[in-house]
Amino acid sequence: MITFMHLTSLCAFIISTLGFLLHQAHLIPTLLCLEGMMLSLFMALSMWSIQLEASSFMLTPMLVLTFSACEAGMGLSLLVASSRTHGSSHLQNLNLLQC
Repeated sequence: MITFMHLTSLCAFIISTLGFLLHQAHLIPTLLCLEGMMLSLFMALSMWSIQLEASSFMLTPMLVLTFSACEAGMGLSLLVASSRTHGSSHLQNLNLLQC
């Protein structure tokens, strides 16, 4: 049976995925959608570990949250580097063959 919290995390993941797929003009909204996906996964894994009541699964949400923080830091550093080298955060201006 799906609860309200499960439905909320599923809807948050779907909305973040649609935002990631549809709005790829700038780097900042793309990074925010990725962060929303990671936070909804964190919520789902936290609820899953609470429902199972197993102490071995309690570390999994913390690992996801750690990877999410690392992903956010790397995304912001890429944003700063691309803004300095290319002058804007438009994803269309970034060409990997020129780097």
